[in-house]
Amino acid sequence: MHRHGYKGRKFGRERDQRRALMKGLATSLVEHGKIETTLPKAKELVRYIEKLITKAKKGDLASRRIVISKLGTQAAAFKLVDEIAPQLTKRNSGHVRVERTRLRVGDGAQMAIIEFVDELKAAPKEAN
Repeated sequence: MHRHGYKGRKFGRERDQRRALMKGLATSLVEHGKIETTLPKAKELVRYIEKLITKAKKGDLASRRIVISKLGTQAAAFKLVDEIAPQLTKRNSGHVRVERTRLRVGDGAQMAIIEFVDELKAAPKEAN
């Protein structure tokens, strides 16, 4: 069978498991700014998070709701829309980078770090 026209990697998982995996990886990336995972997962996460960042940069209510639905927690979605996206307005695309790191000891899988290209400044904490 040919693979023409089939987009995305399957990761040996069913559809809902793949969606949950991408949602979890994207949430972790937004919360921590940098994560380490396997190279294929990182490459697939780039496709997922770039679309989310584009939506977050738009910033209207409909886009905000889409971002909330695509990320695991509301806190991560609000952080992406309110703190991260405004700092990425200079770029049209290429907001994240994937960098190969090491081979995993257990199975020899190629690991990679995925992080935002621009240095993100932490938002000042509000004193209550």
